[in-house]
Amino acid sequence: MTTAEQTLADRLGLTAGQLVRETGWDEDSDDRLRAAVEEWTGDALADEATKGTADLVLLWWREQDGDLFDGLMDARGDLAPGGFIWLLTPRPGRNGHMDPADITESTTSAGLSAHPPLPLSPAWSATRLEVRGETAA
Repeated sequence: MTTAEQTLADRLGLTAGQLVRETGWDEDSDDRLRAAVEEWTGDALADEATKGTADLVLLWWREQDGDLFDGLMDARGDLAPGGFIWLLTPRPGRNGHMDPADITESTTSAGLSAHPPLPLSPAWSATRLEVRGETAA
């Protein structure tokens, strides 16, 4: 793993052996990020069809993907106790960028608390979401 991938894994709070479910993947998703997650956890990303709960959900979301609240509720249902969601959205100026107020409203309505967003790549930002009242592992 390169130093950049190590830094990315650290920023995302990844640990070896975590089950990471990915939803919302599309051709514009960041393959470097996906590869770093797989390298660091030691496993391929699980998809929506994988049974069981996830320690972490990578939720790729764009404005045109529909109702963010529904997407967050689906992702939340996939979480193990103490798990968390990384909401991955296009950065400002990119196709599919989400208005921060819309993210805040959907996050709050879904019973999640948000950390400040991190710029992960030139194209994507990530917001860590946790179920209110739970502490992530």
